[in-house]
Amino acid sequence: MTMTDDDILSPRRSRSGMESRAGSSGRDARGPIIDQDGREIPPETLEQGFQEFRFEFGQGNPFGNLTREQRIARLEAIARLLDVAFILPGTNIRYGIDGLIGLIPVIGDIITTAISLWLVREARALGAPWYITARMLGNVAVDGVVGMVPFAGDAFDVMFRANMRNVRLLRRWLDKQPRM
Repeated sequence: MTMTDDDILSPRRSRSGMESRAGSSGRDARGPIIDQDGREIPPETLEQGFQEFRFEFGQGNPFGNLTREQRIARLEAIARLLDVAFILPGTNIRYGIDGLIGLIPVIGDIITTAISLWLVREARALGAPWYITARMLGNVAVDGVVGMVPFAGDAFDVMFRANMRNVRLLRRWLDKQPRM
């Protein structure tokens, strides 16, 4: 059975000739709203609940309310996670997820370099001057390029610790700045 254009565009009519409830609009078109326990929910309560429960996407930076010290602590925590989060059992060698993710050829090094570049961007947002960010970018570039070499680059990642160097550079510069 095929539908004609008239059937699609006009409201449905029952066999008795009256419009069906599916075609009409308004509050009475719906049946009662029932919750999971079988109780009826008044529509006014629902509308009020939806006004209070709202997501606001794209409304600024979710980390925008952090203080300067909180942002620095976050950078230090990320750098520790990337470079020195774990200890190789039986040794005193520390490594981080930078060395682990770097084991994935090419893609792993691109991912860790991107995270390292984000740390440099955050340092710049904290007010680091160009010469500090240039040194930080140099550390990231050396870490990224040498890290591309299979196995030897991963060993270099473990020993060079570019992110820890960058946070240390930033911290030294911040310590020399006068407090406001």
